[in-house]
Amino acid sequence: MSAEYVGLPGAKEAAASVTAVPTHQAIECRVYRRRWLILILFVVYSMSNAMQWIQYSIIGNIVSKFYSVPSSLVDWTSMIYMLSYITLVFPGSWILDKWGIRVAVVIGALGTCLGSWLKVASAQPDRFAIAFAGHTIVAISQVFILSVPARLAAVWFGSDQVSSACSIGVFGNQLGVAIGFVLPPMMVPNSENLSTIGADLSLMYYSIAIFTSVLLGFILIFFQGAPPLPPSPAQAVQRAAENTGFLESVKRLILNPGYILLLLSYGINVGVFYAISTLLNEIVLTYFPGREVDAGRIGLVMVFAGMLGSVMCGMILDKTHKFKETTLAVYGFSLVGMIIYTFTLSCGYIGVVYLTAGLLGFFMTGYLPVGFEFAAELTYPEPEGTSAGLLNGAAQIFGIIFTMFYRWVLEEAGDLWANITLSAALLVGTILTASIKSDLRRQAAHAKNPQP
Repeated sequence: MSAEYVGLPGAKEAAASVTAVPTHQAIECRVYRRRWLILILFVVYSMSNAMQWIQYSIIGNIVSKFYSVPSSLVDWTSMIYMLSYITLVFPGSWILDKWGIRVAVVIGALGTCLGSWLKVASAQPDRFAIAFAGHTIVAISQVFILSVPARLAAVWFGSDQVSSACSIGVFGNQLGVAIGFVLPPMMVPNSENLSTIGADLSLMYYSIAIFTSVLLGFILIFFQGAPPLPPSPAQAVQRAAENTGFLESVKRLILNPGYILLLLSYGINVGVFYAISTLLNEIVLTYFPGREVDAGRIGLVMVFAGMLGSVMCGMILDKTHKFKETTLAVYGFSLVGMIIYTFTLSCGYIGVVYLTAGLLGFFMTGYLPVGFEFAAELTYPEPEGTSAGLLNGAAQIFGIIFTMFYRWVLEEAGDLWANITLSAALLVGTILTASIKSDLRRQAAHAKNPQP
């Protein structure tokens, strides 16, 4: 059987190297029960890394006082996650493709554990450099996390469960971010006594280091890269396929004008969210002094609301297949949410801040799967992992730029103008999204070739 990719530029070339399985051969497939253990281990592993992303920034005033470092240096504990991904995404993807899931996960778990233990030695006021070094190692390890969920789901789960498994895999990272918002303010409350802060930091460091060590042991013992038999015929074909080459795929993506517009708009949206998350502690304490715990809980509300938004947006896409319309609507509501958040911070009621931050998180984080799916439509038949990886890279670049710019405007003109500039950036992103041509190539392929 042959399939024609009619009207899809580059599709024939991209599919030319795929080795088809002859129809007269039986494809032996099997779904293994241990797939759930593999998925759960990955979720916990992803969580253990993501929970450390905002670990210092969410208690930035306490960290700055204890280590006697400027707030801008504390901001870099968040931005080092973004910088590490930007610089190492290609080597990380190559290791995942070349050596498989188990090697990538073991390297990431080992790095997360090593960085966590290095932080244990940093619970002294003159050891911020050690804390930052340990945090950097943990940040580098996330390169071996963000690209894994889709691969793991395809390798282990059948066609009727692969999307759900991928969503659960991504959920681990979001859950870790949520824990990272709420745990440090609870474990390290503000105090005028530096010895008390040091003891609390030490307890937090030891707790995370022991947890990541136990997790590393479980991964070494139980985690497998791939089952002996593929879980579906599609995975069997993929195992037999020859890759057309990562660089060739990237070249086709950057020549796709719709995808480039989406790349920019996606980077702006997620970059704004990163900037808000990084400086959330400082913004909240400006209006509600001494409410570090509330700053963490507000971040938690943002992430949990975003999880709900992700699920609902995914369901809407499955029901309607209105990819551009949904993307534009979610982006527009993100802009509206940012404007509401900007002009209600000074109202004096922290409950209002919880509400507006939750609204903002619902749309900004809910935008993530919408952007990935729209990219898959615009770039079909390119691998979804490649298009999503470049979107993540753009988000990290914009995250660093917006965080540094947000900090500068905050110090020079105050939080009102800082938030207005982010709102203006979201307005630009909305215009870029509206300019994208709704070229739904994957849907066209489904219509022309209903049978795989």
